[in-house]
Amino acid sequence: MAKARTTKDVALKDIIDILLKARAGAIYVEGANPRHGHEWKVFRDVKLPEGMVLIAGVIDTKTNFIEHPELVADRIMNYASVVGRENVIAGTDCGFGTSADRDRVAPSISWAKLKAMAAGAQLASKQLWS
Repeated sequence: MAKARTTKDVALKDIIDILLKARAGAIYVEGANPRHGHEWKVFRDVKLPEGMVLIAGVIDTKTNFIEHPELVADRIMNYASVVGRENVIAGTDCGFGTSADRDRVAPSISWAKLKAMAAGAQLASKQLWS
């Protein structure tokens, strides 16, 4: 059995300077899994370059827990508070097929997670744009 790599992920604060040098319109960061959920705070001290947006992972694609729309909205709001409401797009942490060794998330759960993400984005949009 493969060893769990729960502490081997690179911290966003350690690579953000490299990411921001990319000649891209957006950067994509994980933000929903327990190892990265706090990293929206990096953007308190680091500003996005002009014209760049942030795609923030607000649902975890490797668990069968379906996020509540209010949690999704909270995650979006956290990012919007530091990068600006016009500079954040909700996304997933990676894709649902990121594990070659087994199916982690059933398709019905994946669809329910995406539905929760859409509902959470609607909640956040009401708060941010009203």
